[in-house]
Parts: sequence; C-alpha cells; structure tokens
Amino acid sequence: MKEKIHIGKLIRQKMEKDGRTTKWLAKQIGCHPSLVSRIYGQQYPETGRLIKICIHLKINLFIHYFDYVNKRLQEENNTI
Repeated sequence: MKEKIHIGKLIRQKMEKDGRTTKWLAKQIGCHPSLVSRIYGQQYPETGRLIKICIHLKINLFIHYFDYVNKRLQEENNTI
C-alpha cells in the first residue's frame, strides 16, 4: 500500500478552506502559533492535541486513521 495519510496537511487544508489562521488555531488549542506550524508538518500529530483541533475545526480527522487501518487489514487478509 503506497497511500499514506498526512494529518498535518489535512489540518492545513481545512484551515485554508475555512479562512482560518495559524494564530487563531493556536489560541483555540492553547499553544504558540509555532507549534501549530510544526503540527502542519506532522504526519501523525499527538492524539490529545488532534482531538482539540478536530473539535475547533469541526471535522473528524480520526476517520482517516480508521480508513487507513481498514485498508491495511483488508490487504493483509487478501494475502493470506
């Protein structure tokens, strides 16, 4: 499976779509804007922070993990 998820990129895309700034998200989740910028570069951000981000962006990014794991499990089952 070559398809990989990158949650940080998805966060940035949602922010751009909604017209939100890094500074806004930082204020919402209680951190410095530089940390939010680092999160954009993370394939798998820390879970607790991701929960806060999902709530403030009103999007469930965990569904991408769910889909990814299910695809991997399906691939494994097909090779048996």
